[in-house]
Amino acid sequence: MGWVMHWISAPGALKRLKEARAALSDVTPMKGDCGRLCNHACCQPDETGENGMLLYPYEEQMYRKPIEGFPFRLEPDDRLHKGGMRLLCEGRCPREHRPLACRIFPLRMRVTDVEGHTQVTAELDPRAWAVCPLLEEGGLRAMRQDFVAAVEQAGNRMCESTVLLMALLKEQQELDDTRKL
Repeated sequence: MGWVMHWISAPGALKRLKEARAALSDVTPMKGDCGRLCNHACCQPDETGENGMLLYPYEEQMYRKPIEGFPFRLEPDDRLHKGGMRLLCEGRCPREHRPLACRIFPLRMRVTDVEGHTQVTAELDPRAWAVCPLLEEGGLRAMRQDFVAAVEQAGNRMCESTVLLMALLKEQQELDDTRKL
């Protein structure tokens, strides 16, 4: 994306990201802390010793300044979009500063076309099978339905931004391709 398009797209995309994050600010997969079931496995480092979540386009702007009580760093990662970033942390954070990818985990947003309109459906993220016991405990049925609905609401808000929609579609394609292997 050229700098002119980047400059034009930023305000609308940031607004949609903030709305998506707000939809998921107070709702979690379970009524309690689901991390107690698995010792917060989704926040633990992987085999390389790092953890991290891909940030959606423009989300890195929310992490430009240090956040008290939340040690993190940003690293380049072009998997979702050119110039993309990944947030690496120490496995604990203030909930209000979680990246969107953390807020929707262990779900993902599936974008479909319904009568000419984009629509998001929450579904199990295939990457979660390695760490999240909720998937084996009943999948979507084991999760709060208001959480599932909030993930869908967040995705639908994101689809109102072409840049965010393209990132969702790219992520979806990559995950779908991985499942075919």
